[in-house]
Amino acid sequence: MKPNIHPVYQVSKAHCQCGNAFETRSTIPEISVEVCAQCHPYYTGKQRLVDTAGRIDRFRRKYATDTATS
Repeated sequence: MKPNIHPVYQVSKAHCQCGNAFETRSTIPEISVEVCAQCHPYYTGKQRLVDTAGRIDRFRRKYATDTATS
């Protein structure tokens, strides 16, 4: 390997939107994540909807069935 061309692999701090913070290793000093193992539905067993820009509402309006005509 050539010397002085590789980034420094260092201990970095990761922050989740739920407030959890943990240390990992990366080439950047701080990482911001939306979902971590403390708040992810797969690990917690709780379902949490993350609605980005109303996607769920648009989907429901697009595929909604009219119950009055049934």
